[in-house]
Amino acid sequence: MEMKQRKLHLATDFYQFSVSNVYHEVGLGDRTAVFDLFFRKNPFDGGYAIFAGLEQVIEYIQNMKFEEEDLRMLKENHPELTDGYIDFLRNFKFSGEIYAMPEGTVVFPQEPLIRVKAPLAEAQLIETTMLAIVNHQTLIATKASRVCDAAMGDSVLDFGLRRAHGTEAGLYGTRACIIGGCSGTADTEAEYYFDIVSKGTMSHAFVMSFEDEYDAFEAFAKYNPNNVIVLVDSYDTLKSGVPNACKLFTKLKAEGGCKGSYGIRLDSGDLSYLSKEARKMLDAAGHEGAVISASSDLDEYRILDLKNDGAQIGMWGVGTKMITAYDCPALGAVYKLSALEDENGNLIPRMKISDTPEKITNPGYKKVVRLYDRATGRANADLITFADETVDDTKDLKIYHPNYTYKNRVVTDFYAKDLLVPVFVDGELVYNSPKLEDIRAYCKKEKKTFWSGNLRFMNPNEFHVDISDKLYDYKKELFNRHKG
Repeated sequence: MEMKQRKLHLATDFYQFSVSNVYHEVGLGDRTAVFDLFFRKNPFDGGYAIFAGLEQVIEYIQNMKFEEEDLRMLKENHPELTDGYIDFLRNFKFSGEIYAMPEGTVVFPQEPLIRVKAPLAEAQLIETTMLAIVNHQTLIATKASRVCDAAMGDSVLDFGLRRAHGTEAGLYGTRACIIGGCSGTADTEAEYYFDIVSKGTMSHAFVMSFEDEYDAFEAFAKYNPNNVIVLVDSYDTLKSGVPNACKLFTKLKAEGGCKGSYGIRLDSGDLSYLSKEARKMLDAAGHEGAVISASSDLDEYRILDLKNDGAQIGMWGVGTKMITAYDCPALGAVYKLSALEDENGNLIPRMKISDTPEKITNPGYKKVVRLYDRATGRANADLITFADETVDDTKDLKIYHPNYTYKNRVVTDFYAKDLLVPVFVDGELVYNSPKLEDIRAYCKKEKKTFWSGNLRFMNPNEFHVDISDKLYDYKKELFNRHKG
C-alpha cells in the first residue's frame, strides 16, 4: 500500500475552512485583518520562553497550495463550501504581511510573537498550522534552554527521538533543542535537514552481544576511533565497566592514543556517586582526559542536583523529559483578531473581553519594544505599543504592572529596540532565515542580556511587560464601551 504524502495546507481545523468560506461569501474575506500570535503564561512555571518555529512557518506559507484532489475532497465531503470559495482556494497565495520576532528571542506572555496583517480569509486560514508549529518548537526550545542552564556550560545532547510524540515531533523537537542550547543530537534525520552532525555511543544490547564486556569495548573502538565513549553499566559499573574502560584506554594510548573524544557513559544507578568513583579510577589509570557522560531520565532539576552534589559529569544526554516537555504538555499560544478594516477602509482595533484579566486581548496594530539599560546592556522591560508610536528614550519612562496598575516603576537611561521584524511584505518573503547554529548563538547572546533572576527555574523574578499609555487608554475605552 502506497503511503500518502503529508499535506501541511490541510493540517488545520476544519472550522478555518467553514468560517473563511462565510467571510468570502458575505464580503468580509478581502477586508484587511490583523491577528496576533502570543501565549498567556510562561511554561514550566518559569520566567520566560524561547521563541522558535519561524523557519517552518515561512516554509508553510511559501508552499501553501491546494491541489485539485484536495479541492475535490473538500467539496465532496463538505458541500456547503461554495464554488466561489473553492476557486479562492484553487488560486490561493498568501498576499499579506507577517512580522515576527527572530527565533531564539527571549519572550514573555501577551507579546505578539507573530503579527499577521492580511485579507481576513487568508489570515484566518493559516491560524492552526502556525500555532501547531510555534506551540511545539517554542515549548521544546524553552525546556532545552532550562536544561542547558542547569548543565552550567557542560555539553548537552538531545537523546529524545525514541521518546518523542512521533518522528516528526522528534525532528522539529531536535531543532528546537539546538536553538535552546544543546550542542548535538542523536537524531540522524536532523543531520540531513538541519546540517548538524548526529552523535551517539553504544547500546546495552551491543555490549551484551559479545561474550565479554571488554571485547565489546575493543570492537567498538576499532570501528569508531574518533568517538570511543563506552557504556559501562551493563553489568557492574565499578567492578567491571570502568576497569574495562581503563584497560581499553591504556591499550589505545600505547598504540598512539585516541584519535577523538573518549570516555564513559553512565545510564543508571547513583550517577553522582558512580561518577565520582569513576573519575578517581580513570585518573589513577592516567586517563584524566576521559570524559564522563550521563543519561538516565534527566531534566534540569536532576542535573542541577547532581551538579550541586559535585558529580563528575561533563556531558549530559537528555531524552524524554526534554523532547516531550515532560512537566508542561502545552504552551497554549493563541491567535487573536486585533484589528479589522471597516467598509470605509479604516483599520479598526478589535478586542476580546473576558472576566479573566489575562484573557482580555490588546487591540490594534501593535509592536513590541524592549528597553535596555545603557550602562549594563541588560533588558529592563518590554513595552507593547501601537505600531505608529515612538518610544522617546531621551526621557524617563514610567511602566506599570499589566494587571495591578498601582504597581509601577520608572525606567531611566535606557535605549529601545523593536522586536518584531518583517518576514513577508505584500506576500513576498523579505527575511533570510539564519542557520540553526546562528540561531543557537543568538539565543545564548539574548539570554545574557537578562538578569539571572528572570531566568531561574523556581520563583523567578517577573520580567515587566507593559502597554503604552495610548494603548492602555484605548483598551479602557473599548472595555467601557462594550460593558456599558
